[in-house]
Amino acid sequence: MARPIAVLFDLDGTLVDTVPFILAGVRHAFEGEPRGPSDAEWIAGIGTPLRDQLAQFAVGPERVEPLLQRYRAYWLQHHDAETRLFPGAGETVRALRAAGHPIGVVTAKLEAGAERTLRHVGLREQVDVIVAADTVERCKPDPMPVRYALGKVGRLAVEAVMIGDSPHDLAAGRGAGTTTVGVCWGAATPEALAPLADHLLDEMDGIAPLVAALQAARRR
Repeated sequence: MARPIAVLFDLDGTLVDTVPFILAGVRHAFEGEPRGPSDAEWIAGIGTPLRDQLAQFAVGPERVEPLLQRYRAYWLQHHDAETRLFPGAGETVRALRAAGHPIGVVTAKLEAGAERTLRHVGLREQVDVIVAADTVERCKPDPMPVRYALGKVGRLAVEAVMIGDSPHDLAAGRGAGTTTVGVCWGAATPEALAPLADHLLDEMDGIAPLVAALQAARRR
């Protein structure tokens, strides 16, 4: 019998419906600045570390830290009111865990932020490993965080799937050698995801059947 494959999820835009919240925080951070990113420009970088994104649009290196602090203050103030699971996400994660699949979250959030979000939405106890922006040396789209997660749950890349709403999520999974699944309810368009996705899903309800099919293929 093939052991249950690991299921690695991105967090924002994949499990939690926070893209509008993120964009509101960015607009708050750049309020009064000479320039700032459009929503489309910011969405293109979702899945990479916040500081790196801010540095792309700050007028100078000296403005990155103030922008970061403004964003984090907004995030802390509004997190609980603006953070919620996508419909069906909790049920999907719990069903996969109950079926024996190791569950990981690979995110560009800092670990403290990821912990807070997962606890707030009631999923922390379902997650075996969190790999955040401050967990390993390099972040998505580098494969290092995916490889680290696989090491923690004791699976090979061929025994894992990486699920995310950003090309950076899928690039990290593909670089590590996992199956990649792009979800079309988050930040990126299907057209942006397709070149890096082994599978594309339009609905949360498609995740568990796809994982079951991938598991069945491992037994053949």
